[in-house]
Amino acid sequence: MIYYVMKFLHENYDIPGMELYRFISFRAAMAVLTSLFIGLVFGKKIIIYIRKKQLGETVRELGLTGQKEKEGTPTMGGIIIILATIIPVLLFAKWDNIYVIMLLISTLWMGLIGFLDDYLKIYKKNKEGLKGIFKIIGQIGLGLFIGCMMYFNSEITIREKASKQHIQLENGRSIPNFGEPEKATKTTIPLIKNNEFDYKEILTIIGFDNETAKKYAWLVFITLVIIIITAVSNGANLTDGIDGLAAGSSVIIVGALALFAWISGNIILADYLNVMFLPNTGEVVIFSAAFMGALIGFLWYNTYPAQVFMGDTGSLTIGGIIAVMAIILRKEMIIPVLCGIFLAENLSVMLQVAYFKYTKKRFGEGRRIFLMSPLHHHYQKKGYHESKIVTRFLIIGVILAIICITTLKVR
Repeated sequence: MIYYVMKFLHENYDIPGMELYRFISFRAAMAVLTSLFIGLVFGKKIIIYIRKKQLGETVRELGLTGQKEKEGTPTMGGIIIILATIIPVLLFAKWDNIYVIMLLISTLWMGLIGFLDDYLKIYKKNKEGLKGIFKIIGQIGLGLFIGCMMYFNSEITIREKASKQHIQLENGRSIPNFGEPEKATKTTIPLIKNNEFDYKEILTIIGFDNETAKKYAWLVFITLVIIIITAVSNGANLTDGIDGLAAGSSVIIVGALALFAWISGNIILADYLNVMFLPNTGEVVIFSAAFMGALIGFLWYNTYPAQVFMGDTGSLTIGGIIAVMAIILRKEMIIPVLCGIFLAENLSVMLQVAYFKYTKKRFGEGRRIFLMSPLHHHYQKKGYHESKIVTRFLIIGVILAIICITTLKVR
């Protein structure tokens, strides 16, 4: 809204300072400040309201130190993250940008699934919440929507380097000569010199001819989108087990994705770093900035000892947004590294369950790899304090993010 007001005032009245609406850096800065303000000021009011309504966390006895003290802590704090993200985006981003629309829909979509889960747990006293199958259906639905939009929507294109020569503009400046916008099922493979990979190659590898592979590549692409969104959203959900871990990890991940969005959406930077130019993804920087501010604002109240938990309303939303952003930016191949914390949490649960079932069948009694899963509970069982676990996990998250950022240049 403010974007359009500033644009109107600049174009019709030439008011000094109003031309700042054209700069993504300015709008991103305003978005992050606004989301921080909403998270810090109104977040406190939301927490007080949740506490008055006695919407507190019911903690299962898991034999963890300090666990019972968490009983009754306000939950559903993901509402703070959602509001503190959406409002600045509506104020400072372009409403007609296809990527902004996709991210807003993803936020509301996953937020609704998480809210239903929390609602059933808290209001209906259903300990299981929303059945797992319905969560999966919701995640698959979002994956289908995002995958179809990415492939079939005419506004979503890529531009690859056409030549080393630049195009001369009328004002005397020149810009890199990228080719015409094209629809493609291409993504980026890190650490490879010519690092564009077309999903149709998967079909050619298993025996399809080039034309058939090109025709049906969208099926492979959409399937992978569904898998990525489901995996990352569940990974974020599992990571939300101790104070500040999910929100803190997500801030680091989103910061890296914001940098990728800024570079991929800027024709000069895309040329300098020799990466795929993605028209109109500059607006993803605005969304990323708002999302980062919302997460930091929430983290203010979620650090140990937490005054509020995000619940599935927040964790499923966070994972869904991160997955969609990576897909939009054609950076889904780096998710296993960038979201390494989420991956480790996911794998720890999968390995624990699989090994327990295997040993029970083989030896008659179930055995465990970890003292408890997800992984952060394993370290709690070993006697580490929550704050130490979170701090060390975040340090690892920063290292993983730096590794991903270096792939822009290291090929």
